[in-house]
Amino acid sequence: MSDEASARVRLLWGPHPKPSRGPKPALSLDRIAQAGVGIADTEGLGAVSMQRVAGQLDFTKMSLYRYVPGKAELVALMVEAAIGEAPPRTGAGGDWRGQLGDWAHRLGEVFAQHPWLLDATVGPRLPGPRELTWMERALAALDGTGLTGAERMDALVLLVGHVRGIVAQSRAAGPAGEPEARFLAPLAELMRTHGADYPALTAAMASAAQPGGHDRALDFGLNRILDGLGALIAQRAG
Repeated sequence: MSDEASARVRLLWGPHPKPSRGPKPALSLDRIAQAGVGIADTEGLGAVSMQRVAGQLDFTKMSLYRYVPGKAELVALMVEAAIGEAPPRTGAGGDWRGQLGDWAHRLGEVFAQHPWLLDATVGPRLPGPRELTWMERALAALDGTGLTGAERMDALVLLVGHVRGIVAQSRAAGPAGEPEARFLAPLAELMRTHGADYPALTAAMASAAQPGGHDRALDFGLNRILDGLGALIAQRAG
């Protein structure tokens, strides 16, 4: 393991040695992470820097380096702080569908509250204990279903990918939200003059325009994923 990777392991998993030089520590990793989260929540991940976080805490940039080696490690701490505690296992044993549905909705809430997590959680990286506990909860919900470990991991990938995609659409739609409605608005203008060439699209848009007819993509996709898992679980049981 490289020195850089080892530093991230210590930051995320501990133990956390106290700085050996200088005055008595006045900062903590939690304070540093929370300051970075606050900046990212209001201005985006690109606004986060060691200098900005140090200024937010009324410390110098150099003093921050006594706790965090660099921005990559800072972002790793921010992810761990922002994702929060994993939801507890809910429902009786065997209620895998209810548990996964609740898990996915809670994950969506976390991403919606901290949209920069979509950018900070891509590519190979080292997860922290809280993030791994989220994964553990989802995988454990499938205990007793007959699915293999690989299939459970694939199910987790499907769920996370669906939640991320819906939250990404909401972020692209802007503060007003309602991504489907905002997407359909310009299409409606086109359909007024070109609708005859796209009858299936015109009919679908007319249905979506009805009260309650849009912005249900999260639950629709989630239920289809769970339906598919249910069919596979039933096949294994049979």
